[in-house]
Amino acid sequence: MSAALHPDDILERLDPEQREVASAPPGPLCVLAGAGTGKTRAITHRIAYAVHSGVQQPQRILAVTFTARAAGEMRTRLRALGVQGVQARTFHAAALRQLHYFWPQAIGGAAPEVMSVKAPAVAEAASRLRLQFDRTAIRDLASEIEWSKVNLLTPQSYSAAARAAHREPPGLDLTAMARLLEAYEDVKATRGVIDFEDVLLLTVGVLEDRDDIARTVRGQYRQFVVDEYQDVNALQQRLLDLWLGGRDDVTVVGDPAQTIYSFTGASPEHLLRFPSRFPGARTVRLVRNYRSSPQIIQLANAVIASGPAGGRTASVALTAQGEPGPAPVLLEHSDDPAEAAAVAERIAKLIGGGHAAAEIAVLFRTNGQSQAIESALAGSGVPYLVRGGERFFARREVRDAILLLRGAARSDDGSKPLGHITRDVISGAGWAPEPPTSGGATRERWESLNALAGLADDLAATAPDARLPELVSELDRRASEQHAPAVQGVTLASLHAAKGLEWDTVFLVGASDGLIPISLAEGADAVNEERRLLYVGVTRARRQLFLSWAAARNPGGRPTRRVSRFLGPAEGILGSGARAVTTARARTRGPKVAAVVTCRGCGVVLTSAAHRKTGRCDDCPPTYDEALFERLRAWRLGVAREAGVPAFVVFTDATLTAIAEREPADEPALSTISGVGARKLGQYGSDILALLGGADPEEVLQNRSAAAELTEA
Repeated sequence: MSAALHPDDILERLDPEQREVASAPPGPLCVLAGAGTGKTRAITHRIAYAVHSGVQQPQRILAVTFTARAAGEMRTRLRALGVQGVQARTFHAAALRQLHYFWPQAIGGAAPEVMSVKAPAVAEAASRLRLQFDRTAIRDLASEIEWSKVNLLTPQSYSAAARAAHREPPGLDLTAMARLLEAYEDVKATRGVIDFEDVLLLTVGVLEDRDDIARTVRGQYRQFVVDEYQDVNALQQRLLDLWLGGRDDVTVVGDPAQTIYSFTGASPEHLLRFPSRFPGARTVRLVRNYRSSPQIIQLANAVIASGPAGGRTASVALTAQGEPGPAPVLLEHSDDPAEAAAVAERIAKLIGGGHAAAEIAVLFRTNGQSQAIESALAGSGVPYLVRGGERFFARREVRDAILLLRGAARSDDGSKPLGHITRDVISGAGWAPEPPTSGGATRERWESLNALAGLADDLAATAPDARLPELVSELDRRASEQHAPAVQGVTLASLHAAKGLEWDTVFLVGASDGLIPISLAEGADAVNEERRLLYVGVTRARRQLFLSWAAARNPGGRPTRRVSRFLGPAEGILGSGARAVTTARARTRGPKVAAVVTCRGCGVVLTSAAHRKTGRCDDCPPTYDEALFERLRAWRLGVAREAGVPAFVVFTDATLTAIAEREPADEPALSTISGVGARKLGQYGSDILALLGGADPEEVLQNRSAAAELTEA
C-alpha cells in the first residue's frame, strides 16, 4: 500500500455528493446512484479514504458485487488508490471461499464440487419423472429452480409461493414443478455435487449452525460494501445479515430505476427499506451523470418519469454534466431485415469515418433478434462480438497465446520492445499484423489475440521496464479476476447483458410494442420492469443513440406493429426520426389487444393467463363446489396414471377450476372454456359431463377402461 497518499488526496476530484459518500463516517450508508453518476468511483474512494485515514484495515473490508468483471474493476481501482488486500468479490465467490475454508471444520472432508451448469441434472431429474423436454425448456426449468432457491423455498413450500408470485413453469403445473425440484435435489445428492445457489445456502447453514465459525467470519470482516444492491435476492440478503451479525457498518449502493432482474428473484425492496431498517442511516443521492450527453439524459429521464406515480422507480432524476451532443433519433423500417440492414450500413459508415468499432453497440430485447443483426454486419464486413458468449480467458486462442508467452518469458532478453516481442510470440497462435477480411469467428479470433497485444502496449506505457514475465503475471491476475481486456469489434448484446457497460454510440433495435415491452409482460409490475429495461439501454450511450423499430417482422408482411409505448412521452425530445412515431401511428394497426377481464368477486382487472381463465383473483374465495373440484382432480389423476403422463397434460389446475366454477351443461358450453380444445373435448368431454352430473370418479374411470377394452377388441 502506498504511503504517499494523504486522506485528503483521496477526496480530490470528487464531486460534492461523491465526496460525501467517501468521507461519511463508519456506519450504515445508503447510496442511491443514478446511471453514469460514478458510483464505483465513489465507493472505491470511500474504501480508500477509510484505509488511508487509519479507520479500517484493508483486510477487514469485504466488498461484494454481482459480476466478476465488476469485482475485478473494483480491485483495479483500489490498487490505483494505493489500497491492496480488500476482498472485492461476487456474492458467490466470497461464499465459496468461506465454504471451502470452513467445510473441513463444519462438515468434514473436502467441500463438494460445484456444477458449472444445471441442465444435465435438470434433464436427469425430468427423466426420473418420465418427463421429456427440449433444451430450451430445460434452461427455463433450471431458471425456475434458481428462482425457488434464491427465495429460500423447498419443494414443499414452492407451490404456494409460486402461485402467489404468478409463476408459470414451462410445460408443468406447480405441483409437478415441486416434484421436479425434489427429483433435482436427489440427482445432485446421487452425483455428490452442489449448484451455485447451494454455495450460498450451505454457507448460510454453516454460519447459522456454528456460532464459532460465524464469530470467526465477523472477526475477519468489519466493514461491508454492497454494489448493485437493488439486485439482491432473499438468499443473498440472508447471507449479508449473517456476515453483519447485528452490526451496521455497511454501505449499500443501488438504483431502483435499474431493477431489471425481478424474474430471477432480485428485489429492490432491500434497498428501498434500508433507511427504515437502519434508522440512523445516511442517504446520499448521486445525480450528476458524467457518461451521456444532455440530450440522451433528457430522453432517459422522460422514459423513466412516465412510469407509475410515486417515483419508486425514478428515485434519481439525472443531471447531465457532459457536452451537448446530437439528439437521439427514432427510425422506422418496413421489416426486421430492413432494420438490420440499415443499422449495419450506418455502422459501416461510422467505422469508415474513423469511429472505433469497440465503441459501438447494438442492443436488443431478446437473443433471437441477434441473428438478423449478425448476418447484416457480416455482409457489410463489420467485425462484431456477441456478449454473453464464451469468456475471454476461456477462448482457445487466448489460452494458446498465454501458454506461448509463458514459455517465451524465460528467454526474454529485453532486446525488443514489449509490444514487438509479444506480437512475435502470439503470431504462433494465429495473430497477423492485418486483420482478416472475413467476419464471424475468424475475425473474433484475431480480435482476441490483438487485445493481448494491446494489453502489452498498455503495460509498457505504465511500466516501461516491464517484460514478458510481468505481462504473464498481469494476464494471470486478470484471468483469475475475469477482467478481460477490450476487444475491437461492434458489441451485440441483450439489454440485460448490457447493464453496467457503456459505449460512445448505441443502436437500440426493436423499439416496438411486443418487444419493448415484450408481449410476455403481464401486469403493471412486469410492464414497468420493461420500462426500466429501456431506461438501462438508453443510458448505455455516451454520445449518439439510434432507436429503431420495424412495422412488420418479414418483408411483405402486414405492418401490424406500433412504436413502443414508452417512447410516446419523448416525441419532442427525439430527433428527426420522431416524425416516424406520428406517421407510423397514423398508418399502421396496433397489435391485437386482449379484452379486459375482471374478477367476478371484487372487480379487479385480471392480468395473468391463469386468473383470466378462472375469472377470479387469488384474494377472492373460490365460488365452485369444492366436492366437485376434488372429483375432477381424482378423475384427472386416474387418467394421467393410466396414460403414464403428468396430471397437467390432461388438464391444468386452472382449467379444472374454470370447469368447476362454470359447470357447463353440454359439450358446446364445455368447449368455450380455455384449455378445452377440440381434441380434449373428444377425449374427455363425456367424462367431464358425467362428473358434473354427480358421477363418482372411480365409476367414470372404470367406464373409460371398459370402453377402451371394447375399442381394442
